[in-house]
Amino acid sequence: MELAARRHGAIAGSSVIDNPVQVQRLLAQIQAALPVPTRATPELAAMLKAQNISNAASAASITAASYAGDEGGIMCRLEIPANENAVHVSITHLRFDPRQPITREITAYQKHRVKHLKRQTS
Repeated sequence: MELAARRHGAIAGSSVIDNPVQVQRLLAQIQAALPVPTRATPELAAMLKAQNISNAASAASITAASYAGDEGGIMCRLEIPANENAVHVSITHLRFDPRQPITREITAYQKHRVKHLKRQTS
């Protein structure tokens, strides 16, 4: 167990959610593909609608991505048509067209992150 934690750059006894190598690779792929078309999950769309952000359920574009550490994961600047302000959201709250070249890597990251977050809360 200690070796696995050290492999991902963690201190023994602490829990690490993201694999730093995977995160850096995925961030580079996203940044090279900007703008990336995406859609909000139904939960995110409902939250954005409650905040009077129009067209939240329709197509949007990621125009920037950064890493907020293990606490926040990969964060995306989301541009929504007909909305003046950009929104910053976790990539785990977005859905992607399976025909896009980076969708497989994004989905793998999302599944890994959600799985590890669930482990921490249980």
